[in-house]
Amino acid sequence: MSKQFDVAVIGGGPGGYIAAIRAAQLGFNVAIVEKHNGLGGTCLNVGCIPSKALLDSSEYYHLAKHSFGDHGIEISGIKLNFKQMMARKENVISSTGIGINYLIKKNNITRFEGLGSFIDTKMIKVTSGNKSESFSCKYTIIATGSEPTPLPFASFDGKRILSSTHALSLTSIPKELIIIGGGVIGLEIGSVYGRLGANITVIEFFDSLIPMMDRGVAKSLQKSLEKLNFKYHLSTKVTAIKAGDNDVTVTAEERSGKSLTLKGDQVLVSIGRRPFTKHLNLDNIGLKTDKTGRIEVDNCLQTSVKNIHAIGDVIAGPMLAHKAEEEGVAVAEFIAGEKPELNYNVIPSVVYTWPEVASVGKTEEELKADKTKYKVGTFPFKASGRARALGEMDGFVKVLSDEKTDEILGVHMIGPRCSDMIAEAVVAMVFKASAEDIGRIVHAHPTFTESLKEAALMATGGRELHM
Repeated sequence: MSKQFDVAVIGGGPGGYIAAIRAAQLGFNVAIVEKHNGLGGTCLNVGCIPSKALLDSSEYYHLAKHSFGDHGIEISGIKLNFKQMMARKENVISSTGIGINYLIKKNNITRFEGLGSFIDTKMIKVTSGNKSESFSCKYTIIATGSEPTPLPFASFDGKRILSSTHALSLTSIPKELIIIGGGVIGLEIGSVYGRLGANITVIEFFDSLIPMMDRGVAKSLQKSLEKLNFKYHLSTKVTAIKAGDNDVTVTAEERSGKSLTLKGDQVLVSIGRRPFTKHLNLDNIGLKTDKTGRIEVDNCLQTSVKNIHAIGDVIAGPMLAHKAEEEGVAVAEFIAGEKPELNYNVIPSVVYTWPEVASVGKTEEELKADKTKYKVGTFPFKASGRARALGEMDGFVKVLSDEKTDEILGVHMIGPRCSDMIAEAVVAMVFKASAEDIGRIVHAHPTFTESLKEAALMATGGRELHM
């Protein structure tokens, strides 16, 4: 007789293992299925965590080479040990994975290693190599995440044509790296290798980097990254990639019709990610995906099959680990009969370049399109005493508030420590704070967050104090 569970989670990434933990906390007997040896999914193994480890290591190297002298720290003979940098990245992954495994055991969650798929609506099959086993469950949460999207005319080969997974495990630093896609993944990985000495060329189909974020922030980031040997071809479509033994050739066409040919050591294709659902055997349960490959769900994250829910990258919305986590918690609570609330307008986004980029809520472009009347306040980090002391004065904070009510509609920032600063803006928006509320809060001096206060003061009618 097969094992029986209350809740089965297919996928052990941030959304999946968090959903499993919350379900266990609520008293359910829980199973989790993960194809990799370790839990954590893309985020831990080939995404968020390794990229941040390399971003931090490369930033230290870059600072030692280019900035320590300004602080009176004189270093000679700086040498890069790229092998050790990669080894440290692996150690960060390993130690984090140990922590996740501990949480799974602590919450008495049964783990299955292999690919999970549906036999029927209440029976799950787990396949690992030539072996398979099955178990039954009352509810299933699909949390299988996503995978890099290749170009239709150029498959990933791991040598010359790279996905983000490949780019995080290179054995040497390319001299010329071509990046197709000027979004978060491409710019973060480009920053790593740019700091380590590579020349970076970004080809972006749209007319702006990070096209879904604030245009002013994008322009500021573009200018800052030029200091890391970044070059750009915006409004440009790649038409062909040819991999050679020692190099790669990329052919593209600008919006004007002008053709372009670029040569590099390697090309990173970072045009987005697609839901990873192909091994689930969704046909067995009568579940279909939309034209993008995503699973459709209702406001309770329930699919058309009532006992099956889906979260994270396999459903609509931004492909963010923290979005998947909150959905995982919400689904477990929905199944338990609780009524959690998900507010997708207050999910922050971060780009971990340097300077960092962070945002939450509506952009000016979206407010204009919606014909929403708004006020705007901006404050540059060059006017911040804390930023000046650090020597990091690029960027600004922008606060958008409703013209009548003064409620904060969006906050966008580029500068030092913005990945942490954005949390204050999220809290403010969750509690429907006004720009004046932020402006009247006492902020410690000197801190980076004073810039948020100043931008809020400006949005309330030119009350900024340090401009």
